[in-house]
Amino acid sequence: MERLSKAQYAQVKEAAKRLDAASGKMRLLSSVAWEAKTRDQFLKRGKIPAPVYKVIDTALAREAIADARAKLDGDSVIHAWLSRLADTLETTANLLDARGTPAFYTHSKALFGTPEKLLIDRTTRTLDLATHLDDTLAHLDFEHLVMEGEEVKMSDEAFAAALRDKLEQYFGDAQPKVRLTASLSAKATASSTRISIRKGESFTDRDVYQLLQHEALIHVATGLNGKAQTNFPILGRSHAGTTMVQEGLAVFAEIITGAMDPRRFQRLAHRVIAIQNVVEGADFQQTYKFFLEKTDDPRSSYESARRIFRGGVITGGAPFTKDGVYLNGLLRVHNFMRTAVKLDRADLIRILFMGKMDIEDLPAIAQLAANERLKPPPFLPPWIRDMRFLVSYMSYSSFLNRVKLPGFQDYYADQLADVPRVWDAVG
Repeated sequence: MERLSKAQYAQVKEAAKRLDAASGKMRLLSSVAWEAKTRDQFLKRGKIPAPVYKVIDTALAREAIADARAKLDGDSVIHAWLSRLADTLETTANLLDARGTPAFYTHSKALFGTPEKLLIDRTTRTLDLATHLDDTLAHLDFEHLVMEGEEVKMSDEAFAAALRDKLEQYFGDAQPKVRLTASLSAKATASSTRISIRKGESFTDRDVYQLLQHEALIHVATGLNGKAQTNFPILGRSHAGTTMVQEGLAVFAEIITGAMDPRRFQRLAHRVIAIQNVVEGADFQQTYKFFLEKTDDPRSSYESARRIFRGGVITGGAPFTKDGVYLNGLLRVHNFMRTAVKLDRADLIRILFMGKMDIEDLPAIAQLAANERLKPPPFLPPWIRDMRFLVSYMSYSSFLNRVKLPGFQDYYADQLADVPRVWDAVG
């Protein structure tokens, strides 16, 4: 790979800082937030949401992006990385300017994709995985999957306390603060400095482990690792260009560590299917009913619908497609890991943890790391510090793609057709 001259390096470093400044001026999720009263008005009185979004001036962000572009006169992989980032941030500005209009969907598609968009194999769609999960899990007997005594119920305070203990173990003095808040729409959210938990929610000990693997050891850790890169602080910034791989990596972490729950997998699948329904014209009320049929939980159904319509058009046709990135990102991350192991490039898996990035950014980040322009990541999850299980699992799973499942499925379906259910006999 081409090594940058001292002058070129100074230029790309300054361009990255200008892009970091631009990203900091565009808080995407808070810019499409709905007022809390909207939920009560809908659930209690059936009033269809009519969100009003705070005016955001994207001029300063656009100016910083233009400044960065002016400094990107080169054709190295680092120039290509920052040029892609400039494009992403410009599209983010366009998205913010288009909130509440059909054009919002155009920019959302560019940033987060759609359920029907083909992956790089030109065959697989996120919608395929979503419908497969929904079909597979729809009739599963969840009640018997956990034996009595294996799961401990926890209050929000107990959950927060248990999480603090885990965070101290992994992050020491750099651990994020844990707070309870009544205004949170999700059960929990995380940044590099804070994890917020919805007050009054019920939890289990498994939730502690799941949140630790997903939020703390991925989102918090990569945020802190990125902030440690003082030459390229953009690696510590969450923005639309990193969302898909960040969420895919976090869901993959849940799977590889055994923290994933089939009900959660179902929720991720339902979000993708609902997004496609909205693309095809479903409105807010219809989408709420879709989730209500799946969960029989009015509040969570409202929140799931809200996530898809925030920033878009309530009457349908123009959803916010961000919630498709969990499964889309999972597919991308899983296949990247499998390929990296096959090519004996497990070193690149650790590079993913140097900050927040897309997989396409790896050549640039690796070159900077090889030239000692970046620092080793201080925080890594255990399964990345010791990759023996990961490599073993990837080696095995790559073979499974060659095995024709229908033949096995038909054989065992015939063998098990008349076998009685015996949950009670085995606990």
